[in-house]
Amino acid sequence: MPTFSISELAKEFDVTTRTIRFYEDQGLLAPERRGQTRIYSARDRVLLKLILRGKRLGFSLAECGELFNLYDPAQGNQAQYQLMLDKLAERRSALEQQMHDIRLMQIELDTAETRIRNAQAGRHHTDDAIDHITSDNSNEDIA
Repeated sequence: MPTFSISELAKEFDVTTRTIRFYEDQGLLAPERRGQTRIYSARDRVLLKLILRGKRLGFSLAECGELFNLYDPAQGNQAQYQLMLDKLAERRSALEQQMHDIRLMQIELDTAETRIRNAQAGRHHTDDAIDHITSDNSNEDIA
């Protein structure tokens, strides 16, 4: 069975050795120790890959650990699969809300830009355009 050093894994996954040690401190990785040297197994390598994938999907380290703890091939991993589906649905919902918020912000930016450009072109007085954009009765929160 292949083993890996911390520097080999860090290089392969483009992370720092400090990051890998942090995941170990969080209980997500458990390398064998030979003196001061950490020896990572193929299982540790797969777990590191899953941690990094989970992070890319927006999962916290606690959520990654929760998923790892549900690994139970004797039961077909059904609890793990269901939790993963639930987490994916939550993440998708949050991303959809963020995309909606971004679209609204783009509309607000376009509106503000149009008003200011119109004011610059002399179609409205500049102060009136800025007052309109920042007025309390416009239902817009501008800092």
